[in-house]
Amino acid sequence: MKPIRKAVLPVAGLGTRFLPATKAVPKEMLTVVDRPVVQHVVDEAREAGIEHFIFVTGRGKAVIEDHFDIAFELDRMLQERGKEAIYEELKRDLPAAGQTSFTRQQAPLGLGHAVWCAREIVGDEPFAVLLPDMLSKGCMQQMLSAYERHGGNVIAVEEVKPEETHQYGIVGVGETYGQTFEINGMIEKPKQGTAPSNFIISGRYILQPEIFSILEHGEKGAGGEIQLTDAMIKLAEKQSFFGMRYEGRTYDTGSKLGFLTANIAYALERKDLAEPLKAEIARLLSES
Repeated sequence: MKPIRKAVLPVAGLGTRFLPATKAVPKEMLTVVDRPVVQHVVDEAREAGIEHFIFVTGRGKAVIEDHFDIAFELDRMLQERGKEAIYEELKRDLPAAGQTSFTRQQAPLGLGHAVWCAREIVGDEPFAVLLPDMLSKGCMQQMLSAYERHGGNVIAVEEVKPEETHQYGIVGVGETYGQTFEINGMIEKPKQGTAPSNFIISGRYILQPEIFSILEHGEKGAGGEIQLTDAMIKLAEKQSFFGMRYEGRTYDTGSKLGFLTANIAYALERKDLAEPLKAEIARLLSES
């Protein structure tokens, strides 16, 4: 069983749900407290032991590449002005030389197509996929633990209300092993009342490289896009898939409410912000 060394981050999306904020600024660079969303996702992967980050970008996303590079003028200014703490923090956030790769998705053809664009960099080894809209602290570490137990392909899942299942990709539940279970079916956005469970696919995957030979056919599914779920359904005919119940809360920063909630939740975890923020929230509520 090969280790998981590489992670694919599809960051080519246009961020239409956040216009006009994302007209000139990539949605992945919007900040949750004082860190871009994409930095939080990379932090999660690094803490789990991922060594190589593959960004699938598009036009107008060059600032993401700049963010994960050295800024000589800024570094020099911070050192000259004695701001060593900030300088050292920026250094810690920066992946080492050769640990980031960037490739283009020239057209918005879906998540499956974005993953396929990373095929040459991933090569013939299993890899992780992290959707940059979804903030899930510690999720990739839990994913890797599940992979070490079962091998195969692993999908992070979370429960939603049954009446919400038509909005997501849904998995069927087979034999259960504590936090994990065998997946015995997958469907993308089922009609209301037809979902095999209320476990949604929540934005973290560990996939075997054979997924690329399925995605290369470019078959379009829901929304006229190349769906990763469709390719996983075909791969599941030959390989095992496991669902891992994520023990935590995911924040969908691609939605306005999820983005605002993430900012509050992450700020409340910081000693320098928690109490003042609680006071401000209480004041706002009393005035509303």
